[in-house]
Amino acid sequence: MTIDQRLPAGWDVIDDEECRRASGVMELVGRRWSSSILFSLARGATRFGEVLVSVAGLSDRLLAVRLKELERAGLVDRVVEPTTPVTVRYGLTPRGRELMEALQPLVRYGQRWETGGRGR
Repeated sequence: MTIDQRLPAGWDVIDDEECRRASGVMELVGRRWSSSILFSLARGATRFGEVLVSVAGLSDRLLAVRLKELERAGLVDRVVEPTTPVTVRYGLTPRGRELMEALQPLVRYGQRWETGGRGR
């Protein structure tokens, strides 16, 4: 039996700097709860409480921490509306929406993985 380790064309031209940048993105998105928060925002949640309810098991403290990290990374916008009481809304930035588009193949891969398509 031989093991085919070849990757699709183009992988051989990715340099170390590109790998470092991609790893940084994957580490941010791969942090516990980050991707779930991004998916919640992509599906339309805008308020802190909406995100909290849509991500089972996430604490309010950790949601606040992750939202700040995602905001610093330029993926999430925080908008404070001067109402009484103050209303805070969150949403994906253009960079965040671009990331969500890039994650679509990973989502489809996850669906195949769950249905037993591990060999593909």
